[in-house]
Amino acid sequence: MTEPSIRPATTADWPGIWRILEPIIREGATYPLPRDLDEARARDYWHAADKQVFVAVDDDAGIIGSYTLRPNSTGPAAHVANAGYIVRPDQRGRGIAQALCRHSLRTAHRQGFRAMQFNLVIATNERAVRLWQHMGFHVVGPLPGAFHHPEHGYVDALVMYRSLEDQG
Repeated sequence: MTEPSIRPATTADWPGIWRILEPIIREGATYPLPRDLDEARARDYWHAADKQVFVAVDDDAGIIGSYTLRPNSTGPAAHVANAGYIVRPDQRGRGIAQALCRHSLRTAHRQGFRAMQFNLVIATNERAVRLWQHMGFHVVGPLPGAFHHPEHGYVDALVMYRSLEDQG
């Protein structure tokens, strides 16, 4: 598959983002969001004031993924970025998450961020853990039982981190 086009999201993109985000929320296995979160509150979460939102677009398939980018913290720790990614289920395994991550790393570096941190990678999401490690992230440590998974009960979440020094 060729690399998707990734661009800043517009308000017109929300329906396409929601079609991807809603099943992820309802599944409750990878994002720390209430499974009954309504569309308005989901939009407020995804488009929060501190976030930049991007979409991956395929000419034939429309919006196939999205990510958010924001500072992980404030003040003297605002140089560390945080991102969250979603990919349409029928597009998984095609390199979309990897393309979104690459784009987010380059964008964060251009904006002056020195590192990126993921605060809550669910340990049972082995595919994501492997991908983020492939993208240069290291597990800083586990948060024992930090996520209540709908099938597995209380599972560990991982804090993952990488420098952006090599993005220049």
